Amino acid sequence: EVQLVESGGGLVQPGGSLRLSCAASGFTFSSYAMGWVRQAPGKGLEWVSGINSGSGSTTYADSVKGRFAISRDNAKKTLYLQMNNLRPEDTAVYYCAKSYLGYLTHEYDYWGQGTQVTVSS
Repeated sequence: EVQLVESGGGLVQPGGSLRLSCAASGFTFSSYAMGWVRQAPGKGLEWVSGINSGSGSTTYADSVKGRFAISRDNAKKTLYLQMNNLRPEDTAVYYCAKSYLGYLTHEYDYWGQGTQVTVSS
């Protein structure tokens, strides 16, 4: 059974940083691209960032480029999202997502339960 468990969310002031983690199990983590997707209050899902299976390629939404960094540790079966210079508009539930492909893509077949990130003074 595929399981994706996010952690690391919380309340942070504007300009602050958070690091999200996603612990994966139930599949061969190193074979699949992964990504982060978020949903702000009252809005639809927004793709945030993706990484290919081998960590060689990453991609970001324009709204987070230069502030967020995605990475993965295939040995630990864990996906990360380092978020710096956070803004109030980054407030959302952040979901870890697994692709059914190995290369960079926005196509995902499993999502975690999400972790809340709130940016407020």
